Amino acid sequence: MIDELRSIQHQFGYLPADRLQELAAKIQDPLSQIHAVASFYPHFHLAPPAQVEVRVCADMSCHLRGAPALKHGLEQAFGAGGAEKVAVRNVSCLGRCDQAPALSINDQIYTNIDEQRTLGLVRDVLAGRELPAAQSSHKPLPVLSDPYNGSPNYSAVRQFVQTPDWSGVVATLKAAGLRGMGGAGFPTGSKWEIVRNAPGKEKYIVCNADESEPGTIKDRFIMENVPYLVIEGMIMAGLVTGARRGILYIRHEYHRPKEILQAEIDRCYRDGLLGPRILGSDLEFDLEIFVSPGGYICGEESALLEAIEGKRAEPRNKPPFPGTNGLWNQPTAINNVETFTFATVILSRGADWFKSQGTNGASGMKFVGISGDVNRPGVYEVPMGTKYSALIFEYAGGIPGGRQLLAYAPSGPSSGYLPASMADLPLDWNAVAAAGSMVGSGAIVVCAEGRCMLDMALNAVRFYRNESCGKCVPCRVGSQKLVEMLSGWTEGRSSTSDLPLLDELSHALKLTSICGLGQVVPVPILSVLKHFRAVVDDHRNHRRCAAGVCFSARGTA
Repeated sequence: MIDELRSIQHQFGYLPADRLQELAAKIQDPLSQIHAVASFYPHFHLAPPAQVEVRVCADMSCHLRGAPALKHGLEQAFGAGGAEKVAVRNVSCLGRCDQAPALSINDQIYTNIDEQRTLGLVRDVLAGRELPAAQSSHKPLPVLSDPYNGSPNYSAVRQFVQTPDWSGVVATLKAAGLRGMGGAGFPTGSKWEIVRNAPGKEKYIVCNADESEPGTIKDRFIMENVPYLVIEGMIMAGLVTGARRGILYIRHEYHRPKEILQAEIDRCYRDGLLGPRILGSDLEFDLEIFVSPGGYICGEESALLEAIEGKRAEPRNKPPFPGTNGLWNQPTAINNVETFTFATVILSRGADWFKSQGTNGASGMKFVGISGDVNRPGVYEVPMGTKYSALIFEYAGGIPGGRQLLAYAPSGPSSGYLPASMADLPLDWNAVAAAGSMVGSGAIVVCAEGRCMLDMALNAVRFYRNESCGKCVPCRVGSQKLVEMLSGWTEGRSSTSDLPLLDELSHALKLTSICGLGQVVPVPILSVLKHFRAVVDDHRNHRRCAAGVCFSARGTA
């Protein structure tokens, strides 16, 4: 259904009602079901869009890098023209945190952009001129752990075809201690083993390349530079688990990574590494790309499966888990891009090599994305155990203008914020968890002195409110209540009952939300209350924002 909807929108620019009726008759689904799906995903339009749709990324790194002022300038310039000509609105993270601020104009993404250039692009469209393409030149960057140094030969697949030893592969991944690198941290070897041993007439491998949480950019880097490591990891997962079909689920904003991956998949088919008889053996595995219709909730593994099945991306109740009841209710191994990449590295270089790469008592390697208030935002491959202070001041070049570090999020909004006094924490699962946060996906967002941490908490909570699928009441209602409360604190409205109510809401969200999104909604503000309580008290008790950000319409845009 989603492919059909995408085709209709590509033809008309939106989804005309009569075309939806024709689609209902064609695929023999109720019109109500088609409308339910089409209305759920932000990528689809049920009415003709404005002549120019400008969507400004509103989240964390772009928020720090001038997005509120950029959006305000656009509204001032085009507000009188009418919404049918120019529509300016916020959009959730575009996955360009290292190139903030970012925005899209009629679905064309532009980065490191300022107000004057944006105004010129909008006026070009209004005048009937075509938008210039974003820079598309791509030169692969070296990846330290790449066992092939840019010239892949798929040695792990070739060895498995010669000696099919699925238990040996699982044992190697377990010995290496490879965890899911998307944030959950579940042992990869155990996951593949569960799917291998699960009964089912068909099994599936799914790669989660949705990567929609603010600050998370590492998977895009991996797909652009070492796509073959991702694909080989998926092939190995298929051979080990007995799955014959793989689906790489990628967010629709990642046009270039999709093209690079598709070219590599095509090459694998030509070279006999994919298809019905891999390298002349009786082993088979097919791989295709599924482009997401949008939405952060699609990053939740069961919601992602619902989207692939052509439904609204609403999380499933668990148990059962995807390992036994996943795609089409069949056993499914879901890992993210980085996990499949390091599975290939481990199977090529060995578990001992991988474990030896860590430092300060930790083992393994990690890709981290560093953005926000740093001189060199980007993606870095680093040893586990590296101190966050080294990541910020050495790898990312420190803070612009010589300002001091105020806070950092170790993994986007879901990790909350830690103060500068905790910058010497090591990049280590247990150490960061003991500090009340998490390594997560490694989306490090840096805040320099002069930032308002209450404003940053509101920005993060608002993201979750906007991205809630609305399926469960705690998340749908609780996230809105928290946004209203924090907005009040930044606008001079507060009550003595706010803090007890916040505790109650947080408790309810954590215990009763169906998926991880609802469970982490309160994390940003709870971390700010824990580490920056004076900032909150200044706002609530004295109507004072030391950063000069709040108590204005523009401050929390």
